[in-house]
Amino acid sequence: MYDASKDAKKNRSIPGFDSSDESDSDDDVQQLGPKHEPLISSDEEDSSDSDDSSDSDDDSHDRTGRSHKGRDLEAMAREIEADKADEAAESRAELQRTYREQTKRQVIPTEKELQQEHETGVNLEQLHTRVQEVVATLSDFNSRRDPDTPRQAYVKVLVNDLCTLYNYLPELVELFLDMFSAGEAVEFIEAQESDRPVVIRTNTLKTRRRDLAQALTNRGVNLDPLEEWSKVGLKIYQSKVPLGATPEYLAGHYMLQSAASMLPVMALDPQPGEKVLDMCSAPGGKTSYICQLMANTGTVIANDLRADRINAVVSNLHRLGVRNAIVVNYDGRSYPKIMGGFDRVLLDAPCSGLGVISRDQAVKMTRTVKDIMRTAHLQKELLRAAVDAVDAKGGAGVIVYSTCSVSVFENEMVVDYILKNRDVKIVDSGLPFGTPGFTKFKDKHFHPSLSLTKRFYPHSHNLDGFYVCKLQKLSNKKPNSNTGNVKKSTGSAASNKVKDNSNADASADSSNKAAGNPTLPSLRKKKRPKVPLKVVKWRQQQNEERRKRKQSQHADDAPKQSSKDAATQPAKKTKKLEAETATASGDSEQGTKKESSKKAKKQKKKKSKSKKK
Repeated sequence: MYDASKDAKKNRSIPGFDSSDESDSDDDVQQLGPKHEPLISSDEEDSSDSDDSSDSDDDSHDRTGRSHKGRDLEAMAREIEADKADEAAESRAELQRTYREQTKRQVIPTEKELQQEHETGVNLEQLHTRVQEVVATLSDFNSRRDPDTPRQAYVKVLVNDLCTLYNYLPELVELFLDMFSAGEAVEFIEAQESDRPVVIRTNTLKTRRRDLAQALTNRGVNLDPLEEWSKVGLKIYQSKVPLGATPEYLAGHYMLQSAASMLPVMALDPQPGEKVLDMCSAPGGKTSYICQLMANTGTVIANDLRADRINAVVSNLHRLGVRNAIVVNYDGRSYPKIMGGFDRVLLDAPCSGLGVISRDQAVKMTRTVKDIMRTAHLQKELLRAAVDAVDAKGGAGVIVYSTCSVSVFENEMVVDYILKNRDVKIVDSGLPFGTPGFTKFKDKHFHPSLSLTKRFYPHSHNLDGFYVCKLQKLSNKKPNSNTGNVKKSTGSAASNKVKDNSNADASADSSNKAAGNPTLPSLRKKKRPKVPLKVVKWRQQQNEERRKRKQSQHADDAPKQSSKDAATQPAKKTKKLEAETATASGDSEQGTKKESSKKAKKQKKKKSKSKKK
């Protein structure tokens, strides 16, 4: 702003200067313009001076405050930098600490310590932490192991701890450790302790999945579609009503079925109008799904060995509205002799159940490796019969083999056996997910095409442990029946057939030995299929009851028969005498008749001679 007081100060008479100067200055002022009165008085000038002084004081204070503030900011910055440096040092120390813990050499307990723990009892949390430490050591064995301790000792401690924590047989845990890494084996065992989600399959023969979901949500069921790979599955989270007693269930709108058991039917891919065999069909979930995909056309043979499970198959098929299925009760191994010419065969073979331990916890303490080998031999016979029952010329020639087990003995070894003994090949199953099958297990190498098979695990797919393999039959030849490499004898045709059968059995036994399986007596030597043990016992009981009844009847009838014989003896004697007299009289009459006839003949001869003469 313009300050008039400064001009007033300039216009004042200053001692030591002449008045002429003033006049000159006045003239100059007049020349510049009219003279203006001062706008500010002397008092105001004093106040303005004081204001200027106060302003200068404030400026000095501001400068000092700013200097103090600047110093404070610098100190704060230094403190922040020091805190950051401290945090960085702590983080480096923590990293070094964790690295030392991870790379430190673990010392496992001795056998005496393990025995003491077994006798006195162990804290489960300590066992769990030790399992994690042993798994970490086995994953980085070279850097974390004790130089004086071999790997087998760590594995033994891990097996012992897992058996104590989860109540498994040691041989089963060792089998899992042979199949998986230590960390994955622990994850698999832990996943078997929790249940899998409840899943239902929509029966499209009667309803749609959208309508079924709406009806169940109205009844208080919390659900979602299963996955993108399934168009009929629904996952149930919570239900206020029992799923097996709803009106929709009783009307056949859905079937309680696990998600993993839908996969073999999807791999089979049955087409309308085909002839399909479900060799092990109970309780009917897969059979009804096959009929559903075929739209109630064609023919589906639903077979099962156990007669007590056939009723469940029949009731489920009736409830779901299936009309193209025939339920039979035969041993699956005898099917090539009973009937054949199928387009597709589904073999969900009986197995050890190592993939569904979450449903049946008794498997952990009852299944042994010997049981697994026995079931593997049965599975080989069933798969061989399934391949022989398929027609490779006229039909699709598709066989799907599946189990609810994760054992290599029941899966890859069985498929490798059928590849060597029948003219089949493995094709892509068409399933969008799953882990490839094993092509190597320990010192055994399998066919490279086994990588096309699919494995499903509870810890990675949240499904029951399952195995699915899809086979394509190339021809109806049976490589085991060829006797080109065997010297032909000059005997009869019957002896040649016997030799052929013996060679086939010997080759099957040799393949079993190559696969690491025990050789059991082949059922092909028997003309009739093997009768179940229950049936044999029932027949024996029936025969014993009949024999006892007959003995009791004979014991009761003996005194009656003796009294009857005593009463009827004289009557019998009189009848015999009458019969003898009658026969005697008859003989005499016949004798007289014969004599008279002879005399008449002689007289005729004499008359004829006399006439001739």
